[in-house]
Amino acid sequence: MALEEIKKVTETEQAAQSRKAEAAAEAKRLVAQARRDGEAALAQARQEAEAQAAAMMAQAEEEAAAHTAQVLEEKRAQCREMEAAAEKRLDEAADLIVRRVVQS
Repeated sequence: MALEEIKKVTETEQAAQSRKAEAAAEAKRLVAQARRDGEAALAQARQEAEAQAAAMMAQAEEEAAAHTAQVLEEKRAQCREMEAAAEKRLDEAADLIVRRVVQS
């Protein structure tokens, strides 16, 4: 009987070692899968962040272009007003010159 008990203990130890090895292998597989999943999630987040940054940059460029166009139009209008005022004063300047020449 002692031989059968030793054989049972040996089989039990081997089964325990086998389960331990299987558990270690499963743990490594789970860690590797978690690492792959984490890297994939990080890559996805990076892509989304880059896309969002590109969209924000495009929007900022559009707003800057619109602001630039508005400022240019305002300045062109101011220039037209100044030209019109200068043309009105041109006649006055010519009259003044004529009067001074005549008075001399």
